[in-house]
Amino acid sequence: MLTNTAVEKKSYALPLLIIGTLFFIFGFVTWSNSTLIPYLSIACQLTPEEAVLVTFAFYISYAVMAFPSSWVLKLTGFKYGMMVGLIIMAIGALLFIPAANTRSFGFFLFALFVIGTGLALLQTASNPYITILGPIESAAKRISIMGICNKTAGALAPLILGAIVLKDADAFKTKLLTMDAAQKAAELNVLASRVIMPYVVIAAVLILLSCFIYFSHLPEVKAEGEDDTETKNVQANKSIFSYTYLWLGFIALFLYVGVEVMAGDIIQLYGNSIGISLDVAKHFTTYTMISMLVGYVLGIIAIPKFISQATALKLSAILGVLFTIGAIFTNGYTSVLFIALLGLANALVWPAIWPLAIDGLGKHTKTGSALLIIGIAGGAILPRIWASVGQQVGLQNAFWIMVPCYLFILYFAISGHKAGKTVKYP
Repeated sequence: MLTNTAVEKKSYALPLLIIGTLFFIFGFVTWSNSTLIPYLSIACQLTPEEAVLVTFAFYISYAVMAFPSSWVLKLTGFKYGMMVGLIIMAIGALLFIPAANTRSFGFFLFALFVIGTGLALLQTASNPYITILGPIESAAKRISIMGICNKTAGALAPLILGAIVLKDADAFKTKLLTMDAAQKAAELNVLASRVIMPYVVIAAVLILLSCFIYFSHLPEVKAEGEDDTETKNVQANKSIFSYTYLWLGFIALFLYVGVEVMAGDIIQLYGNSIGISLDVAKHFTTYTMISMLVGYVLGIIAIPKFISQATALKLSAILGVLFTIGAIFTNGYTSVLFIALLGLANALVWPAIWPLAIDGLGKHTKTGSALLIIGIAGGAILPRIWASVGQQVGLQNAFWIMVPCYLFILYFAISGHKAGKTVKYP
């Protein structure tokens, strides 16, 4: 096994290339959900509250599978754990075939849950891996590079998938209104079949990538103190429950993923709800991803040379509050623009929270990482709350739930990441 110090002396090129490819896959599969929401709304005739079950089924799998994933990683190590995760994702992608053939929304949700299960294993492995691959002070820079891979795919996913499954969506919805029940069912079945080919291709790519990782020379890494079992190492022998900053980081990550999903996945649904045609709104997620890419580039340039990871997190949280208020108090395309700009505010939150939350965990690194992965379930819960509140007060006013989320992230950036920490923090 390679320690963190030993890895620093080696080239990061191959590990970064492999993990970067994984993050590209994460991004494409994850942000395809933004297109699946309006697509399944039509194909399965859903209300907005039902449609956001797409994000619920996908992200709740992280809460269910994160700790089992950490146990798998303890048995397999990072490399083989990543390979297993890719295979599980491929199985989930192939489940889109029977889901589309039966036009069963429940089956689609199950397929998304399986894909999320594979991603939970991959995320539990890849995020701590890239964090401890080099110096903890520059972890946010490495994660930002991974974020560029992720959000580049996220920008492409709605363009590619939307062109296939949402082609002429507004005209199709209008045509449905003129049909009887039998004709309508037949046309919806044809629409449902559009999703099969893209997900078969995704499954094939996932299987090929798992084979590539199997034959690759991906070094196994461990966090500083991960192997320490001697009582003289007090920090390494503490209970996982005594790391206050880790648990605060979990809450911050939970809230962050919730607002990120609303800015990326919900933006199409929101745009359509305020009268913007679906043929236009289907591209909105790409604008959010472009905003995030700008944020990642700024992070790579600035961290840690000009600002610390904690400072980047403070600025991100403040921008999040300002852009959310902008989205609430403006109308039409301007409101949508502020939601898209949340991508800029969100970009450095994930890269900054990870190193701040797992630094100093020692032998608890994999367990702590699994806890943070559970936080991804915020993407399941907060959009559901937004949709439910939106049914009562309007979808635009429902964005108020994002403000306290960003304020908690600001607290974590200012002092929460120091709570209970007895070692140097970046």
